[in-house]
Amino acid sequence: MQYKITLPDDYDMSLIRKRVKENGAKTDKFKHLLFKAYLISEKVQGAVSNSYAPLYVWNDSEGMNQFIFAGFYDNIIRDFGWQAIQIGVPLTLNLENHFSDAAYLLEQTIPIKERSSLLQMPNELISVQASLPENSVGKLIVYNPDKWQAVVFGFYTEKPQQHDATLYEILHISTN
Repeated sequence: MQYKITLPDDYDMSLIRKRVKENGAKTDKFKHLLFKAYLISEKVQGAVSNSYAPLYVWNDSEGMNQFIFAGFYDNIIRDFGWQAIQIGVPLTLNLENHFSDAAYLLEQTIPIKERSSLLQMPNELISVQASLPENSVGKLIVYNPDKWQAVVFGFYTEKPQQHDATLYEILHISTN
C-alpha cells in the first residue's frame, strides 16, 4: 500500500525529515509488516513536486487493517488530510541482504492495456524491471487489476542515473 501526499512547492521538507527521524522507528517490528520505506521527493532536487509517499509491503492484510483502522493512519489524516491509499498485489519481490541500506527508490507505473490474454504480462513487467539501473538491493512489482496498472520499484544504496521513473529519497526503512 502507498499514499502519496503532494506538498506545496515552498513546503519546508525538513519538516518531513524531522517527522521521519522522530517517528520512523515506530514502525520497526510492526506486526505483519514486511517493510515500510519512508519516501520523499523534492522539487529543489529536480522532482516534479515535493511529496511524502510512504510505501508499505505487508505480510498479510491483518497488519494493513490494523494500521488503517487502529488509529495509526489517523496521524496522516490529522496532519495531511484524507489521502487515497493505493493498493497493489505483489507479483515479484526480491530483497538483497543489504536492502535496509537503500537510500533511493525508482518507481515506474505501467498501464496494463486490454488484451485477449494476460499470460505474457508477468514477463513483460519483469522485462521493464530489468530495464531499471543495475546494482539494486531490492526489486518489487505490484499490480492493481481494479485500475489495470502495475508499478515497478527498484531500491538502491546510491543515487541511480535518472530513468523514465520517479526518483524518491528513502529516509528510513522499517522492517520486521
